[in-house]
Amino acid sequence: KEILEKYHDPFTLQWEGVIGNIRVPSQAEWEQLLTNCSAFLFYGMERFMSHILLNRLVAMNIPKCHLMILLDLVRSKQSYQRITNSDIHKSCLHIAIESPTETAVLLSLTGVRSIIANQWYTTLQENAERLEILSESLLSSGRTTGQTVHILQQ
Repeated sequence: KEILEKYHDPFTLQWEGVIGNIRVPSQAEWEQLLTNCSAFLFYGMERFMSHILLNRLVAMNIPKCHLMILLDLVRSKQSYQRITNSDIHKSCLHIAIESPTETAVLLSLTGVRSIIANQWYTTLQENAERLEILSESLLSSGRTTGQTVHILQQ
């Protein structure tokens, strides 16, 4: 919410989305947001791909999405329980496809042009700091995604 307020003018006026602590998006909402965006930000718990049906994602065409930022891979007791219950019904191959590298490959194949994503599990605080750096660099300073990723690596 702080990021939305801080960058309200002129950037967030055209933003649309769902704040997960209000409600969980339906599969149809995920698909609508992904297919109609020029940039997509996921800031949430566990693996991004665990929130979307894999068979629906691979059938999607997302060429308008120039940038996807995945600030995922945060774990809490509740999210771990949810993901464990969900993973019971998935094959080992399906779970492997939800890993960061495979997620980037799948998103690239659907047409997403650039992907910034975590490679390993992190904390909410670290992702909040990353989101602040990303927002400052991309929105205020006008840096390229490459320059922004370089800043994140430092």
